[in-house]
Amino acid sequence: MQKSLSVFLFFFFQITVSQTHLELYKIIDSISPQRIENSVQTLVDFGTRNTFSDTISNTHGIGAARRWVKSEFESISKDCDNCLDVFYQKDFVTKEGNSRVPHDAWVVNVVAIQKGTKYPNRYIIMSGDIDSRASDTMDFTTDAPGANDNASGMAGTIEAARVLSKYSFENSIIYTGLSGEEQGLFGGAGLAKYAKEHNWDIIGIFNNDMIGNIAGVDGVIDNRTFRIFSEPVPPTETERERQMRRFYGGEVDGISRQLARYVYKTTKAYMPEMNPMMIYRLDRFGRGGHHRPFNDLGFAGIRITEAHENYNRQHQNIREENGIKYGDVIDYVNFDYAKKLTAVNAINLASIAWAPPAPENVAIGGIVEPSVKLKWDKVDGAVGYKIYWRDTTSPTWDKSRYVGDVSEFKLTGIVIDNYFFGIASVGKNGFESPVVFPNKIIRN
Repeated sequence: MQKSLSVFLFFFFQITVSQTHLELYKIIDSISPQRIENSVQTLVDFGTRNTFSDTISNTHGIGAARRWVKSEFESISKDCDNCLDVFYQKDFVTKEGNSRVPHDAWVVNVVAIQKGTKYPNRYIIMSGDIDSRASDTMDFTTDAPGANDNASGMAGTIEAARVLSKYSFENSIIYTGLSGEEQGLFGGAGLAKYAKEHNWDIIGIFNNDMIGNIAGVDGVIDNRTFRIFSEPVPPTETERERQMRRFYGGEVDGISRQLARYVYKTTKAYMPEMNPMMIYRLDRFGRGGHHRPFNDLGFAGIRITEAHENYNRQHQNIREENGIKYGDVIDYVNFDYAKKLTAVNAINLASIAWAPPAPENVAIGGIVEPSVKLKWDKVDGAVGYKIYWRDTTSPTWDKSRYVGDVSEFKLTGIVIDNYFFGIASVGKNGFESPVVFPNKIIRN
């Protein structure tokens, strides 16, 4: 009888996993390039969306743009029986001490929260930027359509909300349009601070900044490759944590890097035609994005962006010089590509939102012995755990073993010196949390 029950539970688990994961393919197929194009066109039609532009007009400037974004989220919420809590989050920014602020103004973000059924205070976030800029970031009157930078990311965020709002998740998802990015990441800083003050448990943020260009200034045309930027370790790590890394490793295993690896793995599994590039940098060389303010406060955050940028189409007044056309206009946005990167976001948001919390207090041991011992605290909602390991030079988790509903395990025949290890929680639906790198040492 006991054996029969075990066999039944095993097959039930396998069937549940396969059925649930089919939903990710449905999510991919539901993303519409036409709806993304319509949203980009609407944002472009506001002329400029400079954070310090007109806030009164209903047809021009940042005020009209953010009201439209809010109305889109509200319309989506209406269609899902008010499943989104939509509101403005804002901070006042002044000229004093800010060299890229032309006048005092409110930096206003639009936030839409889809509350989780089991863990309502745990949030995975997708963001796009509402604002745009001309060649001179202080110029808030010249038309700056910002079709790719970053109407594409904002449109993708709206589209992800439209598709995922049809589903119910255990964790909460936040879809947000951030402002003030071009003047100093003000919107991201404001929302990250708001999250800290309200004790939000942030799983991570996917910052989408430019997800529609496939023709690089270097001449490369590529509609399948995209970059995932992530910093190696949090800037908030303690001196003790830094010292431990010298002896036990983890130089490239911070929480943001694990989030990047999660996106890489999910994308390769469900969108094998795509080529995700994990870039071992916080952001592009010497530049910044709206995930950084979240990183600054100790939250996991990554940037998802196109692989081949065209600098003639970024931060440029619309013009033609010496036969070269400049300006971020809608003609240069590839909406099938934007659909793909929106789908990358959507399936990863869903996977994390359907997964149990990650394990805590992960400890590792196995010095001078041919085995690796791991211990961790069990978490609510997990039916089991999976141990991951990889070569120390590998960027991805390449080996794994499901170990069931236990809180410790020994991998025999594996020398701890030669690999890095981590643990993920597994839910009854088969979805996994991001991997947690060990933060404690077992000394016996």
